[in-house]
Amino acid sequence: MTNASFAPESGMSAADIDAIIDAILINATLPEKVAMMSGKGFFEAYVADGKVWAARPYRAGGGCERLGVPALWFTDGPRGVARGHSTAFPCTMARGASFDIDLEHRIGQAMAVEARAQGCNLSGAVCVNLLRHPGWGRAQETYGEDPCHLGQMGAALATGIQHHNVIATVKHFAANSIENSRFKVDVRMDERTLHEVYLPHFKAIIDAGCASVMSAYNRVNGPYAAHSHDLLTRILRDEWGFMGFVHSDWIMGVYGPDAAVAGCDVENPEPVHYGAKLVAAVEANEIAVEVVDTACRRILTTLYRFAAAADPLPDYGMELVASEAHRALAREAAVKSAVLLKNDALLPLRLNARIAVFGALAGMENTGDNGSSKVRAPYVVTPWAGISARFAGAALAADPAVAAGADVAIVVVGLTAVEEGEFIPGGFTLGADTTTSSIGGDRRSLRLPGDQVALINAVAAANPRTLVVIIAGSAMLSSEWIGDVAGVIQTFYAGMEGGHALADLIDGSVSPSAKLPFTVMQDEKDYPFFDPDAHSIEYGPYHGYTLAEREGLAVQFGFGFGLSYTNFDHDGLTVRVEGDVVIADVDVTNTGDVAGDEIVQLYVGFPGIDCERPERLLKAFARVSLTPGETRRVAMHVMLDDLRWWNPATRAWSMEAGDYRAMVGVQAATFTL
Repeated sequence: MTNASFAPESGMSAADIDAIIDAILINATLPEKVAMMSGKGFFEAYVADGKVWAARPYRAGGGCERLGVPALWFTDGPRGVARGHSTAFPCTMARGASFDIDLEHRIGQAMAVEARAQGCNLSGAVCVNLLRHPGWGRAQETYGEDPCHLGQMGAALATGIQHHNVIATVKHFAANSIENSRFKVDVRMDERTLHEVYLPHFKAIIDAGCASVMSAYNRVNGPYAAHSHDLLTRILRDEWGFMGFVHSDWIMGVYGPDAAVAGCDVENPEPVHYGAKLVAAVEANEIAVEVVDTACRRILTTLYRFAAAADPLPDYGMELVASEAHRALAREAAVKSAVLLKNDALLPLRLNARIAVFGALAGMENTGDNGSSKVRAPYVVTPWAGISARFAGAALAADPAVAAGADVAIVVVGLTAVEEGEFIPGGFTLGADTTTSSIGGDRRSLRLPGDQVALINAVAAANPRTLVVIIAGSAMLSSEWIGDVAGVIQTFYAGMEGGHALADLIDGSVSPSAKLPFTVMQDEKDYPFFDPDAHSIEYGPYHGYTLAEREGLAVQFGFGFGLSYTNFDHDGLTVRVEGDVVIADVDVTNTGDVAGDEIVQLYVGFPGIDCERPERLLKAFARVSLTPGETRRVAMHVMLDDLRWWNPATRAWSMEAGDYRAMVGVQAATFTL
């Protein structure tokens, strides 16, 4: 047996990589190959690090020391690199509200640079599970409720990450939209709903080149996701042509070595069900050795392709982590992510305004949940810190009566990691460590806590010129108080620079531009059925704005809603079909007196002859910056394939013939296919 090194070298061609992987598979023993199909050392490291998640990179597959084969080293997460003291960006849902593809690509690059600087080459930052119901505890980790929006934003993040040769993994594949019961729930849906609603965004990200997929904990139509041949082989590999590798979610993502047969290449973080059990299954001829070889080839081909590629930077030093440029990027993201929901002649505020600030969350460092996506930033600018640094007349107050003497009252309300986030159940074992109490989880209520509602009401009674700042991962219903205040802005979890960004927005330095990436219903009952404790649940084809429009429901705030300090008009919409692309052009004009960004949203309505379809679906969007009075013609493209429907009779995509409607704002135009 040779002891020659098969380490990757810079500049290797695809043929070189194929040849060296052939040699590795010839020279590696069965136990060595199976060892490349698991993480290693996580339990011991986690305990040694004092139970601090992500205190070091985690080995997540690959690696054979005897042959010089490198390993995958994993880091979360969606709002920044979960290592050291990295840049804490606004949470994914906040960035979803920005509808800014270029910004998300740049954030992906920054995350990759900080991952490389801290010894990681595999990133779990791309989370695109669809927000079916705002009670989902990890809503903050995804972009919103719409598949088109999810796919474009996720693709931007993935390609940004991979620009610096960090492998991006898209998660959680698939239908992971409940948190508390994620380890057991069987999510059931028909083939059409699966393909048209819960999978298109994953495919868009795979098509953009994302090189890895993380399977979900939950079951999908029976099997656990990591054991689903339908998901991991029939759809992902055979239908979509995915050539990368699949790894499990951590700790409880795999339940037996047969997951390898279904298409799960790596069990993370340890070989609980692979390792010796998989070796034994192969030796007993229960699992073909080709399954192991195929998995290793997928893992190694991806790993070597990235390891051999040229780096955009000459070096990835620690000075790049939370650098000035990355902190500025976090602030830009926070500014572009805050949604102005109500403004009755309140904002922007004068710099000499007397401001009374209320709420426990005003001075709290509150950047999101405490699960795997937690980022330990070097500092966090709270709402109070940002306001007090900008407005000399600001004062933090506890007594609502103080609001009467102020020009404006600001009440900061919302949620923390206590009320929502990744669910870690009490008694959950991490190697030698066991948690004693539950952490995070799904929301049982979609409204603010009662004491916060009482505070808003008391402050607004003392001073109707009250601004409410909402910090939360998704929709907060507000019918019991919103009519009594003059302004509402939702900042989500705004990251380490969130306080400064809030000040930028309320003093008018920048006009708010974000749009809601979800629907805020009038009543909880208007959302689809949601049970955090479900053992089985049925998902239908309608949710969010498609459900509201189908049922004729009045919504409090619609998907894509958001106010600005200026106004925009849309005019002159034209649509044409060129080859396999639908091209829509529209004039967008800033009709106000301040500069601002408009998010142009293109929806398409369908003939509805061959099958029932939503009244309209988002199919493209663009962010455009305009000075006062400026007009710009904006072009948006939709692939014809994105207008097809999944035909369960043929188990294939079909194009419906007839008249389609393109809609931008109040503009509409018809095109025929």
